[in-house]
Amino acid sequence: MESRTARLTILIDPRKKKIFEEICAAHDLTPSQVVRKLIRQYIVDNAEGRELPDWLTARGARGDGDA
Repeated sequence: MESRTARLTILIDPRKKKIFEEICAAHDLTPSQVVRKLIRQYIVDNAEGRELPDWLTARGARGDGDA
């Protein structure tokens, strides 16, 4: 399980950000939770043979304590 966090700063069009935040709120999720989930899925889908830790690949894994 992850024990530390690191900041990731992205630039996004303000209109897309507003819509994204509204959709996240409608699903009772924070934008950070959704982005972490997207990143985990991207890693799993594109690992190309890399060995990944069990906490990342386990079915239903959360990896960071949220969504």
